[in-house]
Amino acid sequence: MHRVVITGIGAWSCLGKNVDEVKDALFAGKSGIGFDQERKDMGYRSALTGILTRPELKGLLDRRQRISLGQPAEFAYMATAEALRMAKMEIDWLEKQEVGIIYGNDSVAQSTMEAIDITRAKKDTTLIGSGATFQSMNSTVTMNLSTIYKLKGINFTLSAACASGSHSIGMGYLLIRTGLQHQVICGGAQEVNSNTFGSFDGLAAFSIRENEPTKASRPFDRDRDGLVPSGGAATVILESLESAQKRGATILAEIVGYGFSSNGEHISNSSVDGQIRSLSMALKDSGLQTKEIHYINAHATSTPGGDRVEAQAIHTLFGEDQTPVSSTKSMTGHECWMSGASEIVYSVQMMQNDFIAPNINFENPDEESQKLNIITETKETSLNCILSNSFGFGGTNSTLIIKKFH
Repeated sequence: MHRVVITGIGAWSCLGKNVDEVKDALFAGKSGIGFDQERKDMGYRSALTGILTRPELKGLLDRRQRISLGQPAEFAYMATAEALRMAKMEIDWLEKQEVGIIYGNDSVAQSTMEAIDITRAKKDTTLIGSGATFQSMNSTVTMNLSTIYKLKGINFTLSAACASGSHSIGMGYLLIRTGLQHQVICGGAQEVNSNTFGSFDGLAAFSIRENEPTKASRPFDRDRDGLVPSGGAATVILESLESAQKRGATILAEIVGYGFSSNGEHISNSSVDGQIRSLSMALKDSGLQTKEIHYINAHATSTPGGDRVEAQAIHTLFGEDQTPVSSTKSMTGHECWMSGASEIVYSVQMMQNDFIAPNINFENPDEESQKLNIITETKETSLNCILSNSFGFGGTNSTLIIKKFH
């Protein structure tokens, strides 16, 4: 079995357009949530969202490359370019290796809607454009990035709702650990536009605290009234220890545990049992005891039911240790398909810079969250080992454990 290390990270997030900006926002407890008038005009119950700028790709990619990128792929390109620079993986080197890509993504609503709108309006499919097919497919990220970077290894998109990004890293970890791959580009992407979340909004799943957007995402707080949708992309370069050392790469952290489970119950409700099984598998895989986990980056999305169940699961396993817990979604909102990957990027930054990002907007605990050691202000402390949870619709659960490299 090979040890699996992280040699590059990248992010395009509502917290910043690169990992340095994101790190500063995390340390400052700065929210990236705002109000989107376009959603209100469309009839959304909630117009809150993570605020992102669209990348300027002209000058970075030629027209042929740009026209096939859906919005998630645009975000993912920026995050991946940054991560590859950090890992010191140049395109000439990539072309000669068997580098893989596994990226989490579960929708490309905007590109699909735009193609349908043209057809309905013009009654002529030839006017849709040559790039539309590749923009609107769920695998828009992996098909485009594998082509741009001339990748020769594993190549697929992992679709697992809000655990997509986390599972992509878990799958990359397993492939490298067993020797089937030596380097895998992993991550998660989530489009952010008014076409994406209408059905979620219709379920009354979103916070309607529109008069104070930065206080709307309130994981674990008694007065939470729903999540805030968000997105972007985050990339994590995984590599076997042998490969990293041979290249002289800087090792940022090591993946030491991956756990997963399916609830096998309700399509959208969380399950304490399912989450405990995922957490327990990750701990067993890592060979670590609960007391050796220094911080838990919770999935907690700011929904009444989901936060309550996760608090129960964490308390069941970590209650005696009073392990520090926070949800970075208090600042980012719920980055959905991206979140499992972005929260590993955020965790690596905390580990490297010796701090725990705060769970902002946590003012009043409820019956379950009062049992946890929730960090409400930035805490400067050394972190040797971090556990990150991701749970998704359909009862899919993923838990990753990262550790400082020694």
